[in-house]
Parts: sequence; C-alpha cells; structure tokens
Amino acid sequence: MKRTTKTIRQMKGSDQIVCITAYDAVTARLADAADTDVILIGDSVGNVVLGFESTVPVTADMMAHHTAAVARARPNALVATDIPFGVAHGDFSDLLKICMRLMQKCGAEAVKIEGGAEMAPTVARLTAAGVPVWAHIGLQAQNVFQEGGYRKYGKTPEERASLLAAAKAHEKAGAFALLLEMMPSDLAAEITRAVSIPTIGIGAGKDCDGQILVMHDVLGLTPRRPSFAKLYCDAGAQIVSALRAYRDDVKKRN
Repeated sequence: MKRTTKTIRQMKGSDQIVCITAYDAVTARLADAADTDVILIGDSVGNVVLGFESTVPVTADMMAHHTAAVARARPNALVATDIPFGVAHGDFSDLLKICMRLMQKCGAEAVKIEGGAEMAPTVARLTAAGVPVWAHIGLQAQNVFQEGGYRKYGKTPEERASLLAAAKAHEKAGAFALLLEMMPSDLAAEITRAVSIPTIGIGAGKDCDGQILVMHDVLGLTPRRPSFAKLYCDAGAQIVSALRAYRDDVKKRN
C-alpha cells in the first residue's frame, strides 16, 4: 500500500510509524522491501555518504540529486526530503522554488524543515501552497556551528517550554508530522500527547508515534554510531570480509 501524508497522520495513536533514511535507489529499494512507512532523504547524506563533517555543506543541488535517485525506486513508503542549511531562512520565493523542484522534478512527496516556533509562519505559507511539511525540533544538526556541537535539548524548564510551544506552533501551521530529536523521553511523551499530528523520535525515547534512524547506523556502515542507534547488522564487517575474499581470489588467480 502506498503511504501518503494522510495515511501517516492516520497512524497516530493506532500503529507505530517506521521511518528510515535512504540516499539512492539501492537503499530505497531495501528500505521499501522491509515495508517501512517513510523514507527520508536526509541531509545526513553529507556525513554518511559524501564525507563531510556536518550537514552544513549539503546544497539544494545535492538534495535534488539524491532525492531523484530514491524516487526512481518508486517505493510504497512516503518519500520525504530535507531542506538543506540556510534555505528555509532565506527569501520565501526561493524556498518555494526549491520545494517545487524537489517535488515536481525529483519526486519528493514532502519536505522536512528544521526550526522552532520561529519557523511556523514559513511552514504555514508552504502548506498553504500545497507543500507537505514535516517539522523538525530539538537537536537541529544544521545549527552545529552555532551550538558548538551536538547535545540533548529540553533539559531546562525554559527549553522544555520552548519545545512544547514549537510543537504546537508547527501543528497549528499545518505540519503533517513532527520529528523530535535528542530530547528527554518524558518531554517527547508530553509533546506526543499535546499535539494531534504524529511525532517521530530519534534519540527521544519510545513514547513517540514512530521512530527514525539513519540506515547506515542500523547496518553498521558508519564509523561512529550514535548511542541511541541500535546496531541490527554489522554489514560493514561482512562487506570487508567479502572484499578481502575477492582480493585473495584475484591474488591467487582463482
């Protein structure tokens, strides 16, 4: 069954939403074969695939390239893609053009935007234009240079109140879902109860309406896996073993 933003919204409170990242047709086909609900072309492609130290260098052109590759797999999962660093904070017409490109030419079915309550007016304008928006609060990797690193958010009363307000603002603005990253599980649970749209957690505990992980973390293909990411398969070690076996065969003329 093809997943849409409507079917994802309808899963709140009835079934857990399974989300995973993919960055090309190969990983998209694997994700879809596992019957995932949402495939996200994350700007994490910068760290995971392209060799950058953060998501900041990822451009709209890069996101378009990888989004189109995933969409060519024609997955049943909803195809969502990240709006890269800085774009959502610039001129709205430029942002809308990039969203149009990602949806019309590249096959995205929704976009994900990082930002707190200050981003809600932009989300409202996009949804009014017919662009489905997945709002992202908590840890925002695109702010890594401003924050000086990665950390858990929502530890203080002020941050908790700010995150709860941001969630409600995005809900009011028309976001179809919320991504909650790196926050206390009790806060994620409170936000999940407080909004009518689904919450997808990453490093936010088990009480969200769904979960997302980076595929390469799940498969053991990244050198440093986040503490919250469970290793389900050490594919990296298996691939190295296979390549060594191939190398040995070549050396022995087998």
